[in-house]
Amino acid sequence: MNDTTKAVLEGGPDDLPERIVDLSTTGGDLKIPFRGGYEHFKATARQQETTEGALPVYEWWERTELPG
Repeated sequence: MNDTTKAVLEGGPDDLPERIVDLSTTGGDLKIPFRGGYEHFKATARQQETTEGALPVYEWWERTELPG
């Protein structure tokens, strides 16, 4: 069994710099700061094989802007 501390990001902006990210918790939503806002990703039931092993896939679902 894989003790996962990383996830694969699917969808969202094409120029998002990282597609494999560290997880602070598993199963919840991820909020990734990017270009003056946040890209939001939700956990899926899928996994993807990567060079770092099988990782859970998180799918993009919305963007929020920071005020200012």
